[in-house]
Order: sequence, then C-alpha cells, then structure tokens
Amino acid sequence: MTSFDTPPQLTIGRALLALAVVFVMLATTGWTAVRQHRTAPSPLQTALTAWEHGRLNGHALPAPQSSPARLAHFFASLDPHQRDWLAGRYPLAVGNMNGAPVALRYRANRIALDQARKVESERVHDNRLSSVGHTEAKQRRKRFALLTAPGRNILAFDPMGNGRVAEVFGDLTTAQRVSVVVPGVDTNLLTFQRTFRPYSAPVGMARSLYAAERTASSHTRTAVIAWADYTAPAGLGVDAATSMRADDGAVRLNAMLRGLPGSSPVALYCHSYGSVVCGVAARHLPARVSDIAVAGSPGMRAETASGLGTHARVWSTRDKDDWIQDVPYMEVGGLGHGADPVSPEFGARVVSSADAKGHTGYFEPGTESLSNFAEIGTGSYRSVRCAAADHDCRKSFSGGASA
Repeated sequence: MTSFDTPPQLTIGRALLALAVVFVMLATTGWTAVRQHRTAPSPLQTALTAWEHGRLNGHALPAPQSSPARLAHFFASLDPHQRDWLAGRYPLAVGNMNGAPVALRYRANRIALDQARKVESERVHDNRLSSVGHTEAKQRRKRFALLTAPGRNILAFDPMGNGRVAEVFGDLTTAQRVSVVVPGVDTNLLTFQRTFRPYSAPVGMARSLYAAERTASSHTRTAVIAWADYTAPAGLGVDAATSMRADDGAVRLNAMLRGLPGSSPVALYCHSYGSVVCGVAARHLPARVSDIAVAGSPGMRAETASGLGTHARVWSTRDKDDWIQDVPYMEVGGLGHGADPVSPEFGARVVSSADAKGHTGYFEPGTESLSNFAEIGTGSYRSVRCAAADHDCRKSFSGGASA
C-alpha cells in the first residue's frame, strides 16, 4: 500500500501514534540529544582562531568567514609557495575554507587527516581509555588512513565528535555539471563509506552516481561530491523529527555551494533526512543550482514544491518498499517535516525508482532511480523516466536531449 491509496483514518492513526512517541521521547529525554557535544572544544574552531591571528609577509590574513569570492581573490594573489605554506601551517582551516582553490584544500585536508590519524594512534595506546574508547580510536585511525589513500580528494574534514567530511569524484575545476549527494541520518566519519551495502553510504552513492553519469553522457565532464559535512541526526529520535540539524546543515550546504569553482550547473541529490536539509536550504541556494532531487524523503519543510522558494526544478522518488512512506507527512509544533514530496499535491516531478529496494537502495546500479539521477545530473531531462505513465515529469522540456 502506497501513500496514494492509504485510507484517511489509517493515515491519521499513524500520525497520532508517531506524535505520541515523539512527545514521550521529549518528556523522558528532553532536548539532550540535540544539545550534546556542544561544549567540547572544536579542533576546526581552534584552527580558524589560529588563522585569524596569523600573518603572511607581515600582513594579516583575511577573516576565515569572508565571502568565498573574497577568499578566492586572496589565494589567487599568492604564489604557489605561499599557498602551500598556508596549507601546511593551517591545514584544518584551509581545508575547510570555501573559496580556497580545491587542489589546495585537498592537500590541506590530507595533512589534517594525517595529523588526526596520529592523534588516534596515541589514543589507541592510552591506558586511561576504556576498551570501547580503544576500539573507537582504532576505527577512527583506520578511517583517516583510508581517506588519505592515493586518488582521494577530500574537500572538507572535521574530526570533532562523530566527524564531518566531504569527498569529490571527478574534476571540480573543469566539470561542465556538478552533482552533490546529501545523505541522511546516522551519517558520520565512520559510516561515510561501507564495505557491506556500499551504496547506502555517501561514498558509494557518489561513486555510483558518477559512474552512471559517465555512462549516460560520456561527452559531459561531470564531478560528484559526497557531502557529509553537516552533523546528521543519530538514529530516528528527536533530532530526526525536527529541523534543528537541517537548519545548521542548510547553512553549511549553501556556504559550500557558493565556494565551488566555476559556474557550471549543480544538481542536489538529497536522501532521507538529507531532503530536509535541502528543503531548508532551498530558498537561499545560489542561482547555479538547477535541480533538487529527493529520494525516500520524510518531507522538505514545505507544503508544496513552489513553497520551497527556489528556482531549481524539484524532482522526487520513492520505491514501493521504502518504510519512509509510513512516516506521518505533517508538521506540528516543529515536529515532522511537512507534505509528502511524491504526492500529486506537492507538485514535484515524480520519477521512477523501479528495481530500487528499501530505504537505501536508490543509488544501486541497475535501478531506474539511479538512471534518472544520472539523466538529471547530465542535463538529459528528456530521457528521464517518470513514475507514472499518465504523469509527465518532463513537462516544460522540449526537443533535444537537454533542456
């Protein structure tokens, strides 16, 4: 049974049950899940503070909060030796600085990851840690080592707490079209990449999309970003039922987008809670964002696609086996995320996800959801397959392979 043929009384019952569960969680746990980790010092903030007090050839460095254009101009004014010196002196700051040259960010983050790996190596041998602490240190050390492997291009990295990271596949500086994968709950440094069920993790999603785009349009130069550079909710608790994590994530997403090089069109692929992030970010997206595609969405904090306040085309999909369809699509007192993006009333372009299975199967090779994402990402809109024969998700496109 899908959301299109669910009896009204059953939908109301699900909504009341879900709200009751959330209110019980709030009563027993308060907002501690939302507030945790906020008092601990951040290595990234420490690095940014050091940058603020730094000097180059006797001159103060620009504020790290400067616009990406201002920072891009600053780095362009430096010679290669000066840029490399800054990356070595302030690796975490430069590695996360929107507007810095992407190749320089890659180098800086490689240094920062190596430093973080050494910290975890020391923690592995710290007798003050519990066995759980030692296990976590070993896992983090292994993850940092994997992220520094040859050929990996890390656009952002923060070891604080569960960690944040973003990785690029392809060449951002020459890409004719750029895609950004925005994942959902339980995304962190340790879940950024998985060996088992690889396409349920950001790295697997992005790699799969990058390969599909190259197949869809071999003559189009593309780049894909696995963007896990926000603090995602842990589990399906209070954080996942509110937009607090999405509010912060939306600010970070827009900042990253404004710092990308060039002016090529950008498509966002927002999975699960990631679609909440994209929904909150939508109103302030830079003009180069041409498309927002959501999969397995619990809602986008809007009642209609037009209510998102974006010029970008809004696409949505959900497979018949996805449990997310049982989430109440409503928002009451800050709980819940609004209307169902695949409902006719929402007004998104609903595309097929045939052969996708479950909540995390949308980027699996061979699925129509992945094929459709690739067509959108390469601008081949007329090749997109709609969810229903009587619904033209390609409306307003005419002629040719692209719009």
